[in-house]
Amino acid sequence: MMKFTTKVLLPVFLAAILVLPVQAQERPIHEIHSMMIYNFIKYIQWPEANGGDAFVIGVIGDDEVYATLNSWYGGKLRGNKKFTVKKFNSLAEISNCEILYVAKGSSKEFDAIKSKVSSASTLLITDKAGLGEKGSGINFRTVNDKLAFELNQKAIEASRLKVSGQLSSMAILI
Repeated sequence: MMKFTTKVLLPVFLAAILVLPVQAQERPIHEIHSMMIYNFIKYIQWPEANGGDAFVIGVIGDDEVYATLNSWYGGKLRGNKKFTVKKFNSLAEISNCEILYVAKGSSKEFDAIKSKVSSASTLLITDKAGLGEKGSGINFRTVNDKLAFELNQKAIEASRLKVSGQLSSMAILI
């Protein structure tokens, strides 16, 4: 029964968040992005080689997403690793992280950011039209006034990540 509940209700919950009209949502968009980033983690597997005792989520270009992720999830456990949320103010500061959220304001540096993390198993998450096609693993976008996300399968594979079929089925596949 527990497996059935997890397999059915979690995707339904995530899908419900995605189909709500963006303008009608009561939560600010930075909170919705933060919740979705956290939920993506449940459906993605990183290679065992990602050592250390922290699961690092990096944020560049959005203080509100950083603050929300840090206050809601910072210090919580993912298996035997603690969530650590790091704010990067520049390309030079970006270092080891499992996830890097690149906000719309920092998207002009996307090519350099992508190049910097290309040898790591880092999931790039972005929030600007066109960045999914340019190599972001996940890109938020609005479709018919609804929040959705693109999933770039080639970028995910290049980062040596594995995505569950449940997450893929909810995404706009690129």
